[in-house]
Amino acid sequence: MRILGIDPGLQTTGFGVIDVEGQRLGYVASGTIRTSAMALGDLPGRLKVLFDGITEVVSRYKPDSATVEIIFVNVNPQSTLLLGQARGAAVTALVASGLPVAEYTAVQMKKAVAGHGRAAKAQVQEMVKRLLQLPGLPGSDAADALGMAITHAHAGAAMARLAEASPLARRQHAMYKGGRSY
Repeated sequence: MRILGIDPGLQTTGFGVIDVEGQRLGYVASGTIRTSAMALGDLPGRLKVLFDGITEVVSRYKPDSATVEIIFVNVNPQSTLLLGQARGAAVTALVASGLPVAEYTAVQMKKAVAGHGRAAKAQVQEMVKRLLQLPGLPGSDAADALGMAITHAHAGAAMARLAEASPLARRQHAMYKGGRSY
C-alpha cells in the first residue's frame, strides 16, 4: 500500500509518500509545495498552486490512500481561516484524484511517531529519519507529512477494523449537516 501524507500550510505545504508492506515502512518521496514567492494578497492564486501541486504529486507517485493533518484553532483567527482554506484545497485535490482521505491531528501524529503528543519538530524529524531509515533529516514540513503517512500506516488498519466492528457512525461536527462526507 502506498500512502501520501499532507501537512497543509498556506506558504509551505509538506508532502510525504511511503510504501507499507505489513509492518515494514519504505520511503518513496517527500518535499514541499511553496507559495511564498506569490503576492500575499493573491489567496486564490496560492490555493490553485497548492491544488495543482498536490494533484501533480498524486499523478506522479500514484498513492492508494492519503492523510491530511487536522488543523487546530490558533490564537489568531485570521491565520486559522487561511490555514483552513489551504487544507481545503489539499483535501479537494486528493478527493478529486479519487483517493480516500484519512485525518489525524498533530498530537495524534506526534504520539504515533515520537511517542508523546508534545514532541518538538526536531524530535519528529529524527524519528521519521529513523523509522524510514533516511540518510539525513527531512525538512520540518516534509517530516510532518511523512509522520502523517506513518500514523496512517500504523493506525489506519486498526481504525478500519474498529469501524467495521462498531455500529458507531462518524461524527457530524466536521461534515455538512446533510450527511456529506469525503
